[in-house]
Order: sequence, then C-alpha cells, then structure tokens
Amino acid sequence: MKISARNVFKGKVADVRPGRLNTEVIIEIPGGLQVVAMISKESEETLQLKKGKTAYAIIKSSSVMVAVD
Repeated sequence: MKISARNVFKGKVADVRPGRLNTEVIIEIPGGLQVVAMISKESEETLQLKKGKTAYAIIKSSSVMVAVD
C-alpha cells in the first residue's frame, strides 16, 4: 500500500459499532492507544471489518484540529 498521508498507524480492530447511518470503528494501535473513526456503512461492508482484523488508521494532517482551554 502506498499513500501520501504521513500518519499511518497499524493496529487491530478492537470494536465495530454499527449505527443507523454510519459505523464507529475502534482500532487499537501498539502501546494500547485507540483511534476511533466514523465511516459509512458501505465502507464497513467493503472493508469487511471485524473485531481482531488488522487495519490501518490513516490520518491526513490537514484535517486534524487541535484545541486548548
């Protein structure tokens, strides 16, 4: 897999939580951290996501927001 995003984290699917319109996917990456993503139901079906499956969390830096109080 070749991709332009610089933030690619390999992990395992910890949970898949289908909703009415979208699906919440939790990927556990090394060190015990979890990345949570909302994806379309169609994407969930296409990727055949299941608990324990290897998956990648890919974060495009231009869409990450940081805030402080």
